[in-house]
Amino acid sequence: MILNAAIILLALIVLAAMFLPQLRDRPKWRAMVTPLASIIGSGFLVLGPILEVRYGSFAPLAMAALCALGWFFGAAVRANIRAEEVPDTAVIKRIEEVAQLALAFAYVISVAYYLNLFGAFAVSLTPWNTDFAARAVTTAMLAIVAIAGFSGGFKRLEQMEYASVALKLAIIAGLILGLAVYFGKVAVAGDLMVDAPTLGPWDSLRLLFGLIVTVQGFETARYLGKSYDADTRVAAMKWAQMLATAIYMVYIALLAYIFTPNAHNLTETAIIDMMRVVAPILPAMLVAAALAAQFSAAVADTGGAGGLIAEFSRGKIPQKAAYPVLIGAGIALTWTTDLFQIISYASRAFAGYYTLQAVLAALQTEGTKRYAFWALAALGVAITLLGIPAEGD
Repeated sequence: MILNAAIILLALIVLAAMFLPQLRDRPKWRAMVTPLASIIGSGFLVLGPILEVRYGSFAPLAMAALCALGWFFGAAVRANIRAEEVPDTAVIKRIEEVAQLALAFAYVISVAYYLNLFGAFAVSLTPWNTDFAARAVTTAMLAIVAIAGFSGGFKRLEQMEYASVALKLAIIAGLILGLAVYFGKVAVAGDLMVDAPTLGPWDSLRLLFGLIVTVQGFETARYLGKSYDADTRVAAMKWAQMLATAIYMVYIALLAYIFTPNAHNLTETAIIDMMRVVAPILPAMLVAAALAAQFSAAVADTGGAGGLIAEFSRGKIPQKAAYPVLIGAGIALTWTTDLFQIISYASRAFAGYYTLQAVLAALQTEGTKRYAFWALAALGVAITLLGIPAEGD
């Protein structure tokens, strides 16, 4: 009971701090919130169990590798933000257009990812915890997003973004406190677990490629140009990635050594069963975080995809008209595949976008950095082609 109370108290303190005018009204903080919300969104809920089961005691190393990949691709996006003032050549303009289309495609898959996770968590603590029920909830939410977008209701929904980010960060703070206390108990008892990975080196690498979407989101800083200057957006991306990396590393380091990996229990909501052992209050808090975070992220990405398609078509496809088609694709993914496969598809789609960003950075950069960006583009191609789902099918 004391731990439950401490977790709730810390979450409330963080939540209250997020709404202090001294913090909320700072332009640099506001600019950082958007990429931060994306980076530690859905990935936080599914990544812990996946890394713990598949990488064992090497889970923190795998997490560090994912964060490093995100940082390197972020460097390409930051270089392109700085190059925005330079007149574009015809080749760069064309690559930029293709990159926008690739990002729109990635957003379509990520919306399915977010709302499938929403559906899974929505039914996880109910008597109707089945795949069919989860997919039915996902389909209903996809329909709501489509209707909201088509009727012009996105603006009201997007106003929820800051509140959902604040709630998510508050619950993550409580989760880490619970994990830290439980880790300490296990360590004092001498029961920390050092487990071997369940995958070989090659499949371990390919699985990392298939998990890029869990640290994706930093690129959103590039598209805040109407609100913030280039220096602010670059700084916002850096700080968002550094804070997300710190949170992820602490989370995975605490999680990796206190549970026995069980591949048979590797489900979308495995984190709930794991957290029941840590503190009884955590499952309900995680469900609340999941519902708030996934819905707001789905709204943001649906709006982003619609806007990119309208821009790419030069207005021939109105933004509102794109929403039903995008949501239809999400419904098709929901009923024809599972969440782990959707994560892999989304990772490969974002890797394709990051490849194009690295190409753009290479074309607009001089010196040794140019060769580094070309190497990064080659790595992006490898990730796009070779990423596999968490189940390794």
